[in-house]
Amino acid sequence: MLEQLQDIEHKYQALQARLSAPETYGDPALVARLNREERELAPVAEAYRAWQGQKERLAQAEGLLGDPELGEIAKEDAALARQELEELERRMKLLLLPSDPDDGKSVILELRAGVGGEESALFAHSLYRMYSMYADAKGWRCEVVSANETQLGGVKELVMTLEGAGAYARLKFESGVHRVQRVPETESGGRIHTSTVTVAVLPQADEVDFHLNSADIEMQVFRSSGAGGQHINKTSSAVRLIHRPTGTVVECQQERSQFQNREKAMQLLRSRLYEEQLRQRDDAIASQRRSQVGAGMRNERIRTYNFPQGRVTDHRVGLTLYRLEAVLDGDLDELIDALVTADQARRLKDGET
Repeated sequence: MLEQLQDIEHKYQALQARLSAPETYGDPALVARLNREERELAPVAEAYRAWQGQKERLAQAEGLLGDPELGEIAKEDAALARQELEELERRMKLLLLPSDPDDGKSVILELRAGVGGEESALFAHSLYRMYSMYADAKGWRCEVVSANETQLGGVKELVMTLEGAGAYARLKFESGVHRVQRVPETESGGRIHTSTVTVAVLPQADEVDFHLNSADIEMQVFRSSGAGGQHINKTSSAVRLIHRPTGTVVECQQERSQFQNREKAMQLLRSRLYEEQLRQRDDAIASQRRSQVGAGMRNERIRTYNFPQGRVTDHRVGLTLYRLEAVLDGDLDELIDALVTADQARRLKDGET
């Protein structure tokens, strides 16, 4: 690890030297690239420099341990330096973990009602609201691509985009079966029902990530079935795209124009095919993701939202929060932070064995 850190420190110094050179600023594209590389290396370089400083502090303190006047102070200072070194070493190990190349991407999030009929569809709408409010808090742009709504205000299926830097890094662990336990509004006997909703989170793919051959795509147009006024319902503005080689089908009917719907449908199709490409590239990841999403059965849940007790439990990390209302209002950071920390710990452990 030390050699890797020293190499990063040398690269960081070289980048800073190039950025301070007057001739560099004649090339705006080069400046942008160097600034991006500097931002990526800065946390590691700064941690390494702090680690070097603590090593020097420890050496100085240990050199004074035998001093009759300063020995006691030196002992305390040495203990503090060792503690700082341990924390910095842990931090540097985390920073050196290979990052997911998709972490910086925006997200396509798909919600599907599972077990529970209308109650499941109503909870799917609640999750849509939850993720929309989380996106607002993060400053991400949130848009619905397609939605199959029920008469009572639920959604059987909904596809949305959340556009913002790092959205996938924060939301990728949301994939799986979400279980709700509550008394439905339609239940006259007051019995608690258990329903499920499946969530799938895909990194939003650009043309650079996955190139679509237009000859492989069949486009169909149809009238929107959702709310949106007379214009949407009376014109064939909704778009369905079929990828012939794989049979993948996507739809978009939220926009007023056929062109806008086609653009969003192309984005969704590209992201689904990109996700499939990732699955084929790494069978282990494929197995994990498929097991997370599952078929929507009650025993496949990753998280439970229990209304009678006002709690949310994430079963993967064993975390229970007794603030259900806040979570459903988009306050997800504590849950997501716990999942990110658990993933980092697992990756560190795997790297040591």
